[in-house]
Amino acid sequence: MKPELKVVGPTGKTLKLKDLPPPSTERWVIRRKAEVVAAVRGGLLTLEEACDRYSLSVEEFLSWQQAIDRSGVSGLKVTRIQRPREAKSA
Repeated sequence: MKPELKVVGPTGKTLKLKDLPPPSTERWVIRRKAEVVAAVRGGLLTLEEACDRYSLSVEEFLSWQQAIDRSGVSGLKVTRIQRPREAKSA
């Protein structure tokens, strides 16, 4: 029997596979991103498994990981992308 890994999630609680966001997740809030990064770092999922499970590119996952490394979990905060307003015709 494989020993259960003890992975601490972003809230400080032990994280298990059943605690991870569902594969159908579309809205990626900070906590969910941090949970997936913690799961990969702790060995609950491989990078490939996480990317397949959540339809992420390797680059997207690595950007989450780098944001945590640079600024902690708060580095995962995403602000809305500003789109230029169309000029109104007179």
